[in-house]
Amino acid sequence: MNERVLVLDFGSQYVQLIARRIREIGVYCEIVRHDISPDELSRLEPSALVLSGGPSSVLDPDHPVMNRCILDLGIPILGICYGMQLLANMLAGKVEKGMGGEYGPARVDVTRSENIFDGLNTSLNVWMSHGDHVIEVPKGFHVLASTSACRVAAMGNRSQRIYGLQFHPEVVHTPKGAEILKNFLFRIAGCRGGWTMSRFVEDSVRDIRNRVGSLRVICGLSGGIDSAVVAALINRAIGDQMKAIFVDNGLLRANEREEIRSIFCCDYPLNIHIVDARKEFLSALKGVVDPEQKRKIIGKTFIDIFRKEAAGIDGAKFLAQGTLYPDVIESCSARGGPSVTIKSHHNVGGLPEDLGFELIEPLRYLFKDEVRLLGRELGLPERLLTRQPFPGPGLAVRILGEVTEENLKILRHADLIVQEEVALYQGFKDIWQSFAVLLPVKSVGVMGDERTYANVVALRVVNSLDGMTADWVSLPYDILRRMSSRIINEVKGVNRVVYDISSKPPGTIEWE
Repeated sequence: MNERVLVLDFGSQYVQLIARRIREIGVYCEIVRHDISPDELSRLEPSALVLSGGPSSVLDPDHPVMNRCILDLGIPILGICYGMQLLANMLAGKVEKGMGGEYGPARVDVTRSENIFDGLNTSLNVWMSHGDHVIEVPKGFHVLASTSACRVAAMGNRSQRIYGLQFHPEVVHTPKGAEILKNFLFRIAGCRGGWTMSRFVEDSVRDIRNRVGSLRVICGLSGGIDSAVVAALINRAIGDQMKAIFVDNGLLRANEREEIRSIFCCDYPLNIHIVDARKEFLSALKGVVDPEQKRKIIGKTFIDIFRKEAAGIDGAKFLAQGTLYPDVIESCSARGGPSVTIKSHHNVGGLPEDLGFELIEPLRYLFKDEVRLLGRELGLPERLLTRQPFPGPGLAVRILGEVTEENLKILRHADLIVQEEVALYQGFKDIWQSFAVLLPVKSVGVMGDERTYANVVALRVVNSLDGMTADWVSLPYDILRRMSSRIINEVKGVNRVVYDISSKPPGTIEWE
């Protein structure tokens, strides 16, 4: 990369949103550890640094810090929330704990532009989320903006090109956030922009070829967008040196296996091998109800199968996966930062140390919407790219409880009805995910003249941009009524349907 911005991760669950916004502006961006060494950072030759927010307080004795020498490298720096407080603390300003904090929408009054607010109004709507605040800026800095509750809502040192924002420009709740980031990148840091998905393809193809050489790659093809794009990207780089293995684990949606065969044998031909492993997965999951254990068992079983298949492939040294940024950030902080683990993902949290393969994860720092763009750049069929995201562990994490043949049959049928009905909805293209969940409870009902005691199915329909935040969709009552009626009447073993109206956060999109 000729131009790169680095985000130092101080533990914000949404640190990747900063990187995403910067890429949308046309500048390539990566997330690195907050404690990266000055030497390692210098080798990456960043055009600018952004210090993320985080859950810690600079007033705590063990708060996460960056190496002080980085401030002397002359690299333009933007600190956001905790990042601004850290800059103030390290440069002999003063931070104190607020009486009540500021959370949610706020209005800042801009008193000095100093390039960061060029072209913007003097009064801006922003999103705040902080308890501590800066009460005294470091020497050489000026207060650039304030709110009624926070005197230092923004600060800057024009000569050193170091700036801080107490609010969050990366979230959609700060309407002019993109313009503020553009000012930092182009006016202050001197970035040129121009990073595109076609550029990403060129760089990735070169990197894959250099790494793989004459060896071979096994690609775990799940049928979802992520793994399909990985397979297409690696196929672009090395052709038949890659063997895509589609494992029917018995945890797939209705008609999934047939659709995958049609796409990758006819529409977009790949060197693909289909493995029937339904018995192995169901046997491994027998009696297991804990969701974390399910994910790890599924991950291990996948690897066992790949190892078995690889035994007959000469030179198979690499395993390719469709790991994305949201997978990484929810399993552990991106590149080792201090974020809190939300849940493990089978493709980042369940791999044994003695894997036997070197991992290739070319999408590891892409977001879901970027993956769709990449798929179009690679020429994948639109019917694949417009499919809704589907979790790697499949229906296993939509069955709350033990995964059995009977439970899978119930859930698969109910989910098919959800897909059929939602597809008739006028706003279908704006839906991120719609699916059914089989709950681990039964309820009393009446069907005909008989009492029933049967399963409960929950419906989950959400909107999202990148999978990191989501809102439930207010579906028309007639669609909900049809789905409920069809599931209860057509799916044997279900007598009650409920609708999940929780957002992310505080919930997650998937139930497990």
